[in-house]
Amino acid sequence: MTALSPALPLWEDTPVTHRFGVAMAMHANPYSGELIRAIRRAGRRHGCEITLADTGDSVAEEAAVIRALRADRVDGVLLVPAAGDDAVINGLVRMGVPTVLVDRMAGRNDVDQVGSENIQAVCALVRHLAGLRHRKIGFIAGEEDMTIYEERALGYRLGLGRSGIRWTSQLVAGGQSTPGGAAAATAKLLDSWPSPTALVVASEAMMIGVQYEAHRLGIRVGRDLAIVGYGDMEWAGRVNPAVTTMAQPIEEIGRKAVELLLARITDPERRPESVRLAPRFIHRQSCGC
Repeated sequence: MTALSPALPLWEDTPVTHRFGVAMAMHANPYSGELIRAIRRAGRRHGCEITLADTGDSVAEEAAVIRALRADRVDGVLLVPAAGDDAVINGLVRMGVPTVLVDRMAGRNDVDQVGSENIQAVCALVRHLAGLRHRKIGFIAGEEDMTIYEERALGYRLGLGRSGIRWTSQLVAGGQSTPGGAAAATAKLLDSWPSPTALVVASEAMMIGVQYEAHRLGIRVGRDLAIVGYGDMEWAGRVNPAVTTMAQPIEEIGRKAVELLLARITDPERRPESVRLAPRFIHRQSCGC
């Protein structure tokens, strides 16, 4: 049976207005803990109890988690969807369960969603590298069946186009959204022709693998190879050189997710919203400037 974590207790003088279920993979991303804390803080401000359920980033477990949350009679669901299947989301929409997709936005307009803006953010990273006179800019891509990674790949191509650089498949490798996959993708790109002088990495988890592979090959990041990424890892500012990145607005995402769910409960007939919040550019030394 799927286990649900106990609801977060509110302050003694705070009345409980709603009970929300949060279904997500607790350890899928380096910022998962930060996102949970942001949702809990926002829930507490509105008098909402939060029950957590770990999906393990698995579609099958996600379905079981949602069944358990509904059996627990939560008033609404905040879901960080697993990759690979829309069946769970389709079921929630069909049954009229108040639902907000969080962080991993989907390419649909029938459910409320909130996450980071991807296209212009990655475009800006590419243009930053192009402004440093890089012409061979590689891209470590994420999972192909996830909208956020499709958008980041589009941002990469847009950035090249706006910089007058021709896109070539030889400079793109799939990192499978994992450190190991990204390490293999980095090795492939650096061993190919043309070899990139700079890399854009599509997620925090993959940045770990890219850094590892560069170190293993004896490549000096920021000197031999410029690296920029999407997502601000806890360690990104402490490594040498520190990582230039787009930092996701996790606190704002958690707050807005709770607000959207409350709005959906208050007005079930309102038009679904897709809210993309702008990440923040953090300029450090890994890009070589």
